[in-house]
Amino acid sequence: MGTKQKFDGLGEVYDQHRPRYPREFFRTIVRELPYFPEVTVVDAGAGTGIALEGLRPALGEGARYLAVDVSEDMVDRGRAKFPDVRWAVGAAEPFLEALEGPVQLVVAAQSYQWMDRPRFVSACVGALAPGGLLAVVQNNRDHTVSEFLDAYEALLERHSPGYTRDYRDFDIAGELAAGFDPTGGHVGVSVLTWRRRVDVADFVSMAASSTQVRRAVDREGEGFLDLVRALCEDHVQDGALEVAYRSELFLGNRG
Repeated sequence: MGTKQKFDGLGEVYDQHRPRYPREFFRTIVRELPYFPEVTVVDAGAGTGIALEGLRPALGEGARYLAVDVSEDMVDRGRAKFPDVRWAVGAAEPFLEALEGPVQLVVAAQSYQWMDRPRFVSACVGALAPGGLLAVVQNNRDHTVSEFLDAYEALLERHSPGYTRDYRDFDIAGELAAGFDPTGGHVGVSVLTWRRRVDVADFVSMAASSTQVRRAVDREGEGFLDLVRALCEDHVQDGALEVAYRSELFLGNRG
């Protein structure tokens, strides 16, 4: 199944139930971005524009925003939310490589793992103006501090073909440094831990919008969601589940 097919048909549920990114990350991005008289932003693998919800208030409406995603369904949802953003359907790498002028900021929120990563980093270095930034942002469920999340990861590993809980466990900072250090730039990392309380129905809906769960449903049918629901009900406390996150921000600065 290609990446486009993984996300098609999930736009509305994805947009409604996915956690948002820490506002502090967007303040950090704006603080680290040098002064430019004009700012063009590319949201790469934008999905429905969840990152734009946090970035636009922090950066301001004076910037020009471009967004690209492989899923037409996601782009349709994003375009309805942000009609002033220039949306495109397609892969991020050729989109960046085809840009006619430099951009000042590229954001990859919850999308970097789907990229052709060496090509993506190279495309960002080529597209960014000197001093520009690549921001890789991701929310990771922190199963190391939660019995519930540990059990949820184990459920996915048993039922979702090819899934392992460490699927994003690669050296993002090192991969960015390989592209940005030769320009005279540098890479910075920020980490935040936080918790989110959700009810069972919201967690199941959030799960249903993920590629890992869709793979399990494709193999075993909608009954897999009953297993997710039963697991949630076993761990609910005071009417809600507490979901722990470890969120990461990687900033590559082009020298």
